[in-house]
Amino acid sequence: MALVSSGHVFGAARAGGWFGVRLPLADLLLVGCALPFAVYTGGAHRAADLSWSMLLGGSSSAVCAVAFGRGAAVAAAVAALTVTHAAGYALAGAEIAVIAAHLNALVSSAVLARVFWWYLRRQGRQLDAATEQAVRAETERARYAERMAHHRALHDTVLATLTALACGRADPGDPAVRERCAREAAYLRRLVQQHAEEDAAPGTAAAVEQAVRSAECLGLRVTAQYRDLVEIPAPAAAALGSAVTEALNNVLRHAGTGHAYVTVTGDRRRGGGDRRGPRDRVRPAGGGEGARSAVVDPRADA
Repeated sequence: MALVSSGHVFGAARAGGWFGVRLPLADLLLVGCALPFAVYTGGAHRAADLSWSMLLGGSSSAVCAVAFGRGAAVAAAVAALTVTHAAGYALAGAEIAVIAAHLNALVSSAVLARVFWWYLRRQGRQLDAATEQAVRAETERARYAERMAHHRALHDTVLATLTALACGRADPGDPAVRERCAREAAYLRRLVQQHAEEDAAPGTAAAVEQAVRSAECLGLRVTAQYRDLVEIPAPAAAALGSAVTEALNNVLRHAGTGHAYVTVTGDRRRGGGDRRGPRDRVRPAGGGEGARSAVVDPRADA
């Protein structure tokens, strides 16, 4: 009876992640309260023969102290064990010292288990709070690093161009200067689109942006649109950036135009999977006369 009850109590706790109420209550009634009387009825009329079944009451009281959330329920369980075990030892003719020592063990088991349970819960809450604080700090550091990266990019491109125009060192009518201004204006528009939502995906956006900037350095004018980006793992983001780079290089080499359009959207729906092939996920789309467009879906294969 004791082995089967313990197996059910701790097996269910392992499977469910915590003790329930019914099985510990059943263990209290069967093992803690009924088993000593069953052993006594079976012929164990001496205290020494009955003591082994009495010791199991300590485990019952400890389990109840942890499984029962309310302190009143724990006190009631310990009181029930105390009364039944005192009665059982009295039937066996045990000395008062033996009964007192055993009852002290019952109460101590419940108190110690309750204290350890409270302490571990408190440590868990503190650990959760520390982890949450560390995650917030890491997020802030990532945002700061991202802002610094954008600041350096703006300092080296847009701000340098505006300073040159303001000081008269660059001619606004020069086609090369106008082309540079167009590229940097497109970069600013993409930057605003990326940060229009707080849940922007920095890794996905950075991979595509790097491919776009690389194509712009080769003289290709790229109009990029970002909407509802979804953060994907770093290897998938790198593969996505490589796909965009290859698509833009093909436009530059074979399309016979100096203007390309890239639209990156995220699909936040879960489940179902994407049964299309890679050629369908990076597919040509209709553009204006003399322009080519690539619509890139950032959902990656497994």
